[in-house]
Amino acid sequence: MKKDDCTFCANGGGLPLRGDGFSRRNFIQLAGTGLVASFFAPVFSSSLLYGQTVAPNVSLKKTAKNCIFIFLSGAPSHVDTWDLKEGVWTPADFAPTSYLNGAVRFPQGLMPKTAEHISKLSFVRSGLAWAAVHALAQTWTQISRSPTGATGAIAPHIGSVVSLESQLTRTPTDVLPAFIALNSSGIPSSGYFPAKYSPFIVQAASTGLSTLKHPEGATRFSTRWNFLHTLDTNRTTGALAKKSTDMDDLYNQGKALMDDPSVDTLFSFGDADHVRYGSSTFGDGLLVAKQLVAGRKGSRFIQVTYGGWDHHSDIYNKAADQSLYGQCSDFDPAFGALMTDLSTTAGSTPGKTLLDETLVVVIGEFGRTTGPITSQGGRDHFLRFASVMAGGGVQGGRVIGKTNATGDQIQEYGWAPNRDIRPEDITSTIYSALGIDYTTMRTDDPLNRGFEYVPGAKVGQYQPIEELF
Repeated sequence: MKKDDCTFCANGGGLPLRGDGFSRRNFIQLAGTGLVASFFAPVFSSSLLYGQTVAPNVSLKKTAKNCIFIFLSGAPSHVDTWDLKEGVWTPADFAPTSYLNGAVRFPQGLMPKTAEHISKLSFVRSGLAWAAVHALAQTWTQISRSPTGATGAIAPHIGSVVSLESQLTRTPTDVLPAFIALNSSGIPSSGYFPAKYSPFIVQAASTGLSTLKHPEGATRFSTRWNFLHTLDTNRTTGALAKKSTDMDDLYNQGKALMDDPSVDTLFSFGDADHVRYGSSTFGDGLLVAKQLVAGRKGSRFIQVTYGGWDHHSDIYNKAADQSLYGQCSDFDPAFGALMTDLSTTAGSTPGKTLLDETLVVVIGEFGRTTGPITSQGGRDHFLRFASVMAGGGVQGGRVIGKTNATGDQIQEYGWAPNRDIRPEDITSTIYSALGIDYTTMRTDDPLNRGFEYVPGAKVGQYQPIEELF
């Protein structure tokens, strides 16, 4: 198995997630897979096409314009990374080092480039997943609800919610889809929302988006485009209902990308940057993510997925095909370069950097067992987890929650509700930072029961982590 593959072990890590996003080729050629997910949505619902008003009792942070969502699928060991616990099991070359006046012990030897940015990061250590099964917990993290619940089958990815809610602020130069997923095949899609809010799934490559150019040239393509509209009036008029409307939206989005020569440069990169980001597929994904937010062409939520963290064995074995050392050798230089670039690149607002405007979230679906490693030299599934946030209004150097000496029990929750932080709270935090009302209850769902962006948030069950800001 290759290190950059997004599938993992046969015990559940390789089970596919529900989803039907579009590949580069499928986006342009309009394969039908993405149309089914939103089949039930009303065709001409104005409430679906525009953002919701904010409830009067909800105060949103509105500190971020973009979000880069780094999903470490397979579940990295929290006690070896973001909530380091030292013991006889800790390899000496982890070189645990104190930061932030002793508030954070960090494996500086394992992730030296990340360590350079500790003051910009905030650590959430009181996280608790709902399920210790890969496919279930992965989907739960990305749709902010149980996939097995009543609305689980129709729920959009949180990036699709961001895409829909960003429509009011889009301008003629915003030709890119608002939700772009890099190296993220098989993720949840747009649910019951129209297919235009699906993730635009791209495998990051130095050559960019080769399918944006018609093989017979722009003139020939224009002729065929006009001829298509003459023949296929049912599609453009919506006479064939939802599927035809979805198809027309996707045709138009694809053509908008083809018509803008600057788009391909945002997905392309040279050897020097490839090396600077670690010479890995994951690094390429973070490099393109940075270029997309810097390009300001309409992308608001960018997910980069990196699998392979399911370390049931050989977690500290450098000679193994996949170990924590191997994973971090890809993650660390890429994440360090991303943080450097975001914090040194000017934002769209005077005096602000791209990091000021971009919320960065690093998260897996759950954590791993604590204390000494298992007889197989690894760590098994564990509900307790830790995550990292930076930028987009998040104040660096904060630690939310405190666990005991091995990391399996909470000593302090670290935030006002005084309880475990669930995936729904993480989602609420993302929405609040982006100015989206996380308590929204839609009335356009096919079940006619009301669709909540974050189930239970409207009655205070879940909320943003205010202590991060």
